[in-house]
Amino acid sequence: MADPRFFRREGPFSLGVLAEKVGASLPNGTNADKVIVDTNPLQSATADDISFIDNRRYLDVLSDTQAGACVAHPDVQDRVPVGTIALLSNDPYRAFAQIAQLFYPTSSPKPGIHPSAHVDPTASIAATVRIDAGAVIGEGAEVGDGSWIGANAVIGDGVQLGSGCRIGSGTTIQYSVIGDRFILHPGARIGQDGFGFAPGPTHEKVPQLGRVLIGDDVEIGANTCVDRGTGPDTVIGNGCKIDNSVQIAHNVRLGQHCLMAAQVGISGSTTIGHYAMIGGQAGFAGHLTIGNGVSVAAQSGIMRDLADKSSVCGSPAVPIRQFFRSVSALEHLSARKKDKSDG
Repeated sequence: MADPRFFRREGPFSLGVLAEKVGASLPNGTNADKVIVDTNPLQSATADDISFIDNRRYLDVLSDTQAGACVAHPDVQDRVPVGTIALLSNDPYRAFAQIAQLFYPTSSPKPGIHPSAHVDPTASIAATVRIDAGAVIGEGAEVGDGSWIGANAVIGDGVQLGSGCRIGSGTTIQYSVIGDRFILHPGARIGQDGFGFAPGPTHEKVPQLGRVLIGDDVEIGANTCVDRGTGPDTVIGNGCKIDNSVQIAHNVRLGQHCLMAAQVGISGSTTIGHYAMIGGQAGFAGHLTIGNGVSVAAQSGIMRDLADKSSVCGSPAVPIRQFFRSVSALEHLSARKKDKSDG
């Protein structure tokens, strides 16, 4: 059970209602009126809980679960133990995520401006906005309906925020135009100077005259930095989800619905297409063009353009099958060398 000091739980819900809400099905003869009280992992779930399985490596855990219900793919329906009702979905993880959102919905902010916040009189703040202690809203800034500005956050002059945004404590946003339902976690920095210098005996600073443009439904993790453009803008497309401690340099363009794990670094003027999936600590050289649907393994070094739907690994990155063939060949050579030395 989630700690009630931090998380407000809704429900209970019947299995029939849950199945309907997430587009899942129940096996014939199932009691659709069975009441589910909470969500929990397979290992700790009780008869009042619903859990899920999305990875066959956990089939042994599934066999021992005490969960009252379990979201599962039809392929593993026969592995769900007696006493646990299967809620069948072709995408169990997504279905479980939607169920968890029903039990633990995002809370709506209570409107109001804390007395210690500073809001410039020229700023446009919707009546339903909440602004917490110590926050600063700059000249001419706009904040849309239902948005929540956390403690000590700074929204710079002229910044535009859409509706339903959640801006974490201690963040800064400058030179940015941002869509609806944007989530920014604590400590993140958006719109600061890009790293632009003309090298020489003294390194001459290049004015960074662009913006950051962020679409709808974007989420950016704690301590991530997104630099504004040099003249063209830095752009993050609709639906992108970016983890903690990521660096996105000036003029980078991300397509829609990209997923990016922690500590990724993207150098300036690189363009990444829609639906890219990028593992943690991957690094990108500048001025690259990365296609749609690309998958980049963790700690890869990307030094050249990648075509649509490429899957790469290693540094420098190569096609993932080639990478693992090379690893296998090295292991084989190492084993042969060991056998000869033992002989």
